[in-house]
Amino acid sequence: MARDTILFDINETVLDLSGLKPAFEETFKDPGVISTWFAMLLHNSTVCALTDVKTGFASLAGAMLDAVAARRGMEISDEQRTKMLSGFASLKPHGDIIPALEKLRSAGYRTVAFSNSSLELVSNQIKNAGLSAHFDEVISVEETGSFKPDGKVYQFVADKVQRDIADLRLVATHDWDTHGAMVAGMKAAYIDRSGAPYHPLFKRPDVYASNMNDVVDEIITDDA
Repeated sequence: MARDTILFDINETVLDLSGLKPAFEETFKDPGVISTWFAMLLHNSTVCALTDVKTGFASLAGAMLDAVAARRGMEISDEQRTKMLSGFASLKPHGDIIPALEKLRSAGYRTVAFSNSSLELVSNQIKNAGLSAHFDEVISVEETGSFKPDGKVYQFVADKVQRDIADLRLVATHDWDTHGAMVAGMKAAYIDRSGAPYHPLFKRPDVYASNMNDVVDEIITDDA
């Protein structure tokens, strides 16, 4: 099988960010602020990638917490910031993840965690979520000095797993990520976890479903 390696985005795609809500609600009195913060984090990581600003995802995450707080006319303490960000390391997987990964691996696929987070953080995330046995490899964009959807990070992971980029497929719940992977030459699969419409100007993957089990079934069928 040429396409024997599947890459998985981690935050939101594999891990459930709702586990962060209690700490955010305690600080901001509004659990919904997490969506604004995460969108700002992704936006600014893309700006950094496009303009060659070197930083880490964790540093950006902290800066965006301060930005959200400033917009609300408040300041957050170091203790509050640490409490909110530390929750990233202990997020639980979505309920459809383990069965889907088991099905893929049983079908002969290699599964790879691929994240904008630092290698230390994503490794801890996978371990603490009980997913270590379900991923063959954990890879961070950290070494590239950039972030997804910069094309060079998709080529970087292809080199790391020693596969042609055209033989890889990225699974993500972010349309900017699946689009970026496809522009770089990969195949992709989109899992619709939010119900938000897929961006009409972005490349749309041939695999598209609302749960990971259906995504995996489509991948196996498509590659048959």
